[in-house]
Amino acid sequence: MATAAGRLLPLLLVLHALLVVAAAAVSGVAYDHRSLIISGRRRLLISTSIHYPRSVPAMWPKLVAEAKEGGADCIETYVFWNGHETAPGKYYFEDRFDLVQFARVVKDAGLFLILRIGPFVAGEWNFGGLPVWLHYIPGTVFRTNNEPFKSHMKGFTTKIVDMMKKERFFASQGGHIILAQIENEYEGTEQAYGAGGKAYARWAASMALSQNTGVPWIMCQQSDAPDHVINTCNSFYCDQFEPNSPTKPKIWTENWPGWFQNFGEANPHRPAEDVAFSVARFFGKGGTVQNYYVYHGGTNFGRTTGGPFITTSYDYDAPIDEYGLRRLPKWGHLRELHKSIKMCEHSLLYGNSTSFSLGPQQEADVYTDHSGGCVAFLSNIDSEKDKVVTFRKREYDLPAWSVSILPDCDNVVYNTAKVRSQTSMVDMVPETLQASKPDQWSIFTEKIGIWDKNDFIRNGFVDHINTTKDSTDYLWHTTSFKVDRSYPTSGKHPILNIDSKGHGVHAFLNDMLIGSAFGNGSKSSFSVHMPINLKTGKNEIALLSMTVGLQNAGARYEWVGAGLTTVNISGMENGTMDLSSNNWAYKIGLEGEHYSLFKPDQGNNRRWSQQSEPPKDQPLTWYKVNVDVPQGDDPIGLDMQSMGKGLAWLNGNAIGRYWLRTSSSDDRCTPSCNYRGQFSPDNCRTGCGKPTQRWYHVPRSWFHPSGNTLVVFEEQGGDPTKITFSRRVATSICSFVSENYPSIVDMETWDKNMPDDGRVASEAQLSCPKGKIISSVNFASFGDPSGTCRSYQQGSCHHPDSLSVVKKACLNNNGCTVSLSDRGFGKDLCPEVIKTLAIEVDCS
Repeated sequence: MATAAGRLLPLLLVLHALLVVAAAAVSGVAYDHRSLIISGRRRLLISTSIHYPRSVPAMWPKLVAEAKEGGADCIETYVFWNGHETAPGKYYFEDRFDLVQFARVVKDAGLFLILRIGPFVAGEWNFGGLPVWLHYIPGTVFRTNNEPFKSHMKGFTTKIVDMMKKERFFASQGGHIILAQIENEYEGTEQAYGAGGKAYARWAASMALSQNTGVPWIMCQQSDAPDHVINTCNSFYCDQFEPNSPTKPKIWTENWPGWFQNFGEANPHRPAEDVAFSVARFFGKGGTVQNYYVYHGGTNFGRTTGGPFITTSYDYDAPIDEYGLRRLPKWGHLRELHKSIKMCEHSLLYGNSTSFSLGPQQEADVYTDHSGGCVAFLSNIDSEKDKVVTFRKREYDLPAWSVSILPDCDNVVYNTAKVRSQTSMVDMVPETLQASKPDQWSIFTEKIGIWDKNDFIRNGFVDHINTTKDSTDYLWHTTSFKVDRSYPTSGKHPILNIDSKGHGVHAFLNDMLIGSAFGNGSKSSFSVHMPINLKTGKNEIALLSMTVGLQNAGARYEWVGAGLTTVNISGMENGTMDLSSNNWAYKIGLEGEHYSLFKPDQGNNRRWSQQSEPPKDQPLTWYKVNVDVPQGDDPIGLDMQSMGKGLAWLNGNAIGRYWLRTSSSDDRCTPSCNYRGQFSPDNCRTGCGKPTQRWYHVPRSWFHPSGNTLVVFEEQGGDPTKITFSRRVATSICSFVSENYPSIVDMETWDKNMPDDGRVASEAQLSCPKGKIISSVNFASFGDPSGTCRSYQQGSCHHPDSLSVVKKACLNNNGCTVSLSDRGFGKDLCPEVIKTLAIEVDCS
């Protein structure tokens, strides 16, 4: 018997494993007006964006795991055509463009995948994701009823679909891809193309359906999507959105937790409370799938010569966050939201819904199902006044601009304005570049102007983009002219006047940098007027025209050009000297790019000269230094605040463009960000008068144990000795919890059939990052404290034992829980006050 049992146990384990796999496999996706139906079951889905090329493969498992921990069921990504088809019929699916590997990481994590093939994506991505070479196919017009464009678009779409089919990734094959998207945000562009736009939209939908993926297709922001394609919403709020057919579910493909900065402007942030409000309203109003459009992964990866390029003139480089994430500062708040929504899933999907008013700006959305289940979403859309409402003969406090979720139509488990979860405060901790060799620096100085035989000579100007075809940012223009006398260094100066379609220019006169000018994200064209000193005889002007990425959206956007349009010198004795029609010699790119100075195998390149002390404030200079890897495992940012503008590489990997452009001090920045009311990017501007980006994410997987080579090309001039690596470290955590916050702490084990007798007290929960402990308590007050993390203040009501209670519970622990009950704090010293516990601690 013992022997038989020993043989039977492994067999049972194998059978159990097979059953688990079978249960996890998806048998298909359908939909009706209520939701997606996956493997025969209605589903509410929380999704978040991870755009795979905006990070590196070593980061993908951790990014996906963090999304799952935050409550995501699904990962959404675009597919980036210009990264994959580098020339007609030549494909690249390696490194950070390994789409199959990324999809496999998502599958291994047990999450669904929404594949937004597009292949136009917009996405603040260079050229909207379409390959630059496509623009130069004769007769091609983007995104309209144009045969060359449609032919190439269909070819790429089919390529991606076939790859996914080969891996059996579609849900119809038992895989995890549950939705696919064709086109993206086309509705506004369609109108500009008239009949051609409408015909193209119908063709795109028909072409997608003909791929026979076995999963539904979606079109984002496309109110005239055909019957068998689901139209979806993009916005800060989608609770009022309705599909264009009563047979389609309500899907929100882009919930914008943040907003994109134009370079040279302050960076706006959306409060987590408002994001939670929008999500709760969406699901309370019948929503079924919502995706946080947060750009997981660093977006500052830039070009190498001929290589892929991500950032655009509309979204330069996103500030570094953990592993490059644009994450919400109170993600834990949303994790609680996701748990509370999932508690309501059955009634939301299978129940009967009713909506009614609770007051002038207060609403109740109620769902009751046949099994007796009942859930309610109570909303207060008043942006100023807190309200007390009566629902089912019971009173509920609703803060302004908030939603309370009641999974049993009785107990509040969550309110969007009451952030019970902790707030983490992150610091960038600098580390000096540790040189690996005594001779620290190698230097190469670009020749100003034509650095080799010119590429061509023209009378007048050419379009920058049509000339470089986005193979480089840089295009040199040089010309010369004679003057009869020199002009004094003081007094009246001639003026060099330059007009350009964009995006930037560095102007050199007789090998000296005399000035720079740039457009901005709203208007790429610019004019500049520079006082100059001329010498008697021959004078030479060299203009380095630059792009900072290509336009990524809009009707006919592929025809938007860049580059110089007029150049003249005013204030001359004989009036204005027009140089626009001069003979201009042109050179595409930089000498350092031509010789691939950024590649790691250039150690013996004779063009480098070694110097113990590099030159400072010198334009057009390449710097190379060998550095050690920063300690620990924290995310790393390259701190470039001592530099101007240029490019950076580590071990041949392109960190991207850096630009220490300072935002205007008049950019309407706000001292604090109020979550109440409709969000607008103007509501929460921060960073006025500061660089729009200072740190640039460097993945740790790019470092070697030793012998790392950092290469920097500086355009304008800076001090490379002050470049540092900075580690992104969570140093402080805070909690701000009140007695009237929802008291259901463990939503997974909560039994809604248990009576709420009012004895469960709210709790403050704190948790340091893995491997760290709470080393000090900087602030603790139980009473009516005010302020925000790192600036809390005691109020008129303060329990004197606050600090000692918190220290006893928290010091030297990785995490702690502090109850707001009488048992913890003893006698109530101010019974008329609703108590709040505010805590700030350090982790080390």
